[in-house]
Amino acid sequence: MLIDIVTIFPGFFKDPLGESLIKKAQDKQLIDVRVHDLRKYTHDRHKTVDDKPFGGGPGMVMKPDPIFECVEDIRAKHPGGRVILLDARGERLTQKKAQDFAGRKHLILLCGHYEGIDHRVHEHLADELISIGDFVTMGGEAPSLCLIEAVVRLLPGVIGNQASLKEESFLQDVENGLEYPQYTRPRDFRGWKVPDVLVSGNHAEMKKWRSQGSREVTKKRRPDLQK
Repeated sequence: MLIDIVTIFPGFFKDPLGESLIKKAQDKQLIDVRVHDLRKYTHDRHKTVDDKPFGGGPGMVMKPDPIFECVEDIRAKHPGGRVILLDARGERLTQKKAQDFAGRKHLILLCGHYEGIDHRVHEHLADELISIGDFVTMGGEAPSLCLIEAVVRLLPGVIGNQASLKEESFLQDVENGLEYPQYTRPRDFRGWKVPDVLVSGNHAEMKKWRSQGSREVTKKRRPDLQK
């Protein structure tokens, strides 16, 4: 998978993309992540990427021309690619959406900043808008990293044990919404003990316990997910 990131803060991605499974996926050539400095697509000495909004109002708005030029340059080298604008007004990122993105060969992520991006980018360049939640961040950089994390871990070969992807929160395989509680050693920690059923060796009872645990966690944490 090819992932192109368009941003005015390319340094934001240096450390996160060089750690953990994201780095391993790049080392194994499962993904190719390229970060593009939007200021390189400006044509004035100040490398201006924003301007005052028409009609007045607070803050600055990102100009459309550098963004279009950058994406057009990317597509000239690699035709196609799904253009995703990270925006608080977009569709909320879900596990199903992450699975859909994981099935694509090329993603182009646009990171907005300031008061937003000229609406002509929304209308004529972005294929879709994605939000990571009902809150506003300082820009699209952190949300784009969330999207990359959610998508890349689903690609074959990125996670060592693929079976671990089958029983996770928000998947249809987890019938009750959120994943059941997990425990590890020590069995007794400060008087808090691991449920006996998990060390009983009775797999049928463990399956029942996990199903019930999933229901209870979902009811407590995310009742809106209950069927």
